[in-house]
Amino acid sequence: MTSDVLDRLAGVQPVQAGKTTKGTPSVSSAVQWIILVIAVLAAIVTVELLRRLLRSRRVNGRFSLAGPIVERCTWPGFATAVVVAFNALYTPGMSGTSAYFAVEQTVTVLLIACVSWLVIQAAYAVTDVVLARLTHIEGEGNRRARRIRTQITLVRRVAAAVIIVVSAGAMLFSFPAVRALGAGLLASAGIAGVVAGIAAQSTLSNLIAGLQLAFSDAIRLDDAVVVDGEWGRIEELTLTYVVVRLWDERRLILPVSFFTTTPFENWTRYESRVIGHVMLYVDWSVPVEELRTELYRRLREHPLWDQKDWILQVTDVGPNGVVELRALMSAADAPSVWDLKCDMREHLIGYIRENHPQAMPRLRVEDVPPGPERPGGRGMSVAGRAQDAGAARDQRRGEDPA
Repeated sequence: MTSDVLDRLAGVQPVQAGKTTKGTPSVSSAVQWIILVIAVLAAIVTVELLRRLLRSRRVNGRFSLAGPIVERCTWPGFATAVVVAFNALYTPGMSGTSAYFAVEQTVTVLLIACVSWLVIQAAYAVTDVVLARLTHIEGEGNRRARRIRTQITLVRRVAAAVIIVVSAGAMLFSFPAVRALGAGLLASAGIAGVVAGIAAQSTLSNLIAGLQLAFSDAIRLDDAVVVDGEWGRIEELTLTYVVVRLWDERRLILPVSFFTTTPFENWTRYESRVIGHVMLYVDWSVPVEELRTELYRRLREHPLWDQKDWILQVTDVGPNGVVELRALMSAADAPSVWDLKCDMREHLIGYIRENHPQAMPRLRVEDVPPGPERPGGRGMSVAGRAQDAGAARDQRRGEDPA
């Protein structure tokens, strides 16, 4: 009697004498839903425990990959665990036949989306560790590190785009109606490809240009460039556009194809070291040798000078009696050389003003005393002086000015 009651509560059909059943007895729908909910909750708890383990000091301090995985893969992990647990325990007996196929199709689409999301985020987490290590490399290895960073950034974006396209195709082909149309779509793929190529010509050219820039080493992340007369650094490099962070914190956004069709300056193409120049315009009486000595003395004390290149030369003499001096100095990178140039310019101007004020630029004007027939001389108007000059010329020729 007791066993019959338990069997009825569990939804098990009683076995008649002389008859056998194949397989395990079926459980009631309510019990199956309870088991399904418990499995989903268990999956969530498992992911949460794994997240807490990776965030612990013992694991996070020993493995550098733990932090990026927790940061990027937490929500994809929850979503994937829930969908996998639901898909594993959901059976046709838990709902009607029509509802079962709709639920199964929905779960399949969600499973493809969640797994793709998790794979993309996991790939980004792994590459984040590599990019973080390459960011702190200075000196001779900085150029190679920036090139690798640029390539990794673009390659992982290409990989993410490929995964998204493949997962979208898998979602579409999970529908029986779309699968039936697959043969027709493949037959017309040639015409569709031509049409799509013409319609997306600019987009495809930008994609190809982005890969070309990444692997030709033309520009890299954090390169110092001059584009359209604007100085800045490459802040972001994608497959379609490039973001240049200008010196005044503005952002110049250009299509990738711009850098393959338009000339631009790359100050850190081979190395980050840059030579800057300072121009001074002084009087002829300037002591060039003393000024050169003072420049070298100040450079040796300056922390931004890389102890390599420097010179002070007289590069030109203007028709107005002003001497042009050019001081060259080198620094580790473009921002450093800019600050170094400003400091040296200020120092040389102050040194000339305090120690050789007579060497400050001046404009010489010859004061011609007025003649007896031209009283007032300097006070005459331009027209009057021109008339006097014409009269004097006529007198020299022996002509009467009247």
